[in-house]
Amino acid sequence: MLLTVIAISIGVLFAMNIGASGAAASMGIAYGSGTLTKRTALCLSGIAVFLGAYFGGGEVVDTIGSGIVPGSTFTVAIALIVLAAATLSLLLANLFGIPLSTSEVAVGSVVGAGVVYQSVYVGKLAWIALFWLFTPFVAFVIAVIAATLLKTKPIHQWMQQKKIRPIFAILVVIMGSFEAFSGGMNNVANAVGPLVAAGIIGKDQGIFGGGLAIALGAILFGHRVIETNGKKITDLRLEEGCVLSGTGAGIVMIASLLGIPVPLTQITTSSIIGMGFVKQGIAVVKKDIVVKLLTVWIVSPVLSMVLSYTIIQLVIVKNIYPVIAMAGVMISVLGVLFLVKKTDGRATPLSMKEELKLIKKG
Repeated sequence: MLLTVIAISIGVLFAMNIGASGAAASMGIAYGSGTLTKRTALCLSGIAVFLGAYFGGGEVVDTIGSGIVPGSTFTVAIALIVLAAATLSLLLANLFGIPLSTSEVAVGSVVGAGVVYQSVYVGKLAWIALFWLFTPFVAFVIAVIAATLLKTKPIHQWMQQKKIRPIFAILVVIMGSFEAFSGGMNNVANAVGPLVAAGIIGKDQGIFGGGLAIALGAILFGHRVIETNGKKITDLRLEEGCVLSGTGAGIVMIASLLGIPVPLTQITTSSIIGMGFVKQGIAVVKKDIVVKLLTVWIVSPVLSMVLSYTIIQLVIVKNIYPVIAMAGVMISVLGVLFLVKKTDGRATPLSMKEELKLIKKG
């Protein structure tokens, strides 16, 4: 009973963290442009993310719970460890200044459990990894096409008309809501998939509760994120914001319908790079933002996989030898990171604020 309560509590905290970061950020542009007040923007994002989870989160829940490893792999203890490893990965990443994807962290943690029991569905995992590679590329291409069209003289002049600006203000709110909705569809599984697979809660209960927790996280704890993504990026044009939100939301929604957990952060970042590419050319891909993108893609699932694998071996299997090996690997990696930081004065990856500034230079 105690393990069940702890597992559910970790799932709720994980879901609220998702809401406070991803869901709140979806309305940053609408808030920053003055179209919505902060409270209205956060409430709207909370409503949209809950509706997305409730009406469209089932497919990804099935994938996290039984599509990567057999559902029988999850006991109450395993579900608790998987969620704890994912949450701990995010905590460690925050300490090191590395922004991780919650979807990739969740998948990596589940894979860690599957590796212990040699029960990973490799084909399904490869399909998910392919989406992780493919969706940022698609977002980049769409952003390049959209930014090129926005630069053309007739469209640019048309968009500068005063009567057009209110239309874009409405569109940016719609697209932000769409982004939050798609985020709810895709991300609720990260927090409740293991709980559903372990039989701790029913699927419908999990989706409802997880969606509600994400929504509450956005409304109650999203103030700093929306402030950073909104007011501190004041000259991001509304039409660019519509492209960013619409592209990410569309891709994530399609992936959700297919049951594929995908990283919205990397998709959005790729859109930003695409817009920067139109303004700056090939020079934009040489910036730290690209290094960050690749770092997040690799580190997110690997870190949570190692943590999940190690904890299960130590606590459930009671086999200390793999833990010793993993400790050696972690020490080696941390040593390399320390040396890199010593030789590179800029150790902290770019923030989302710095990333968005790329589309304003040229």
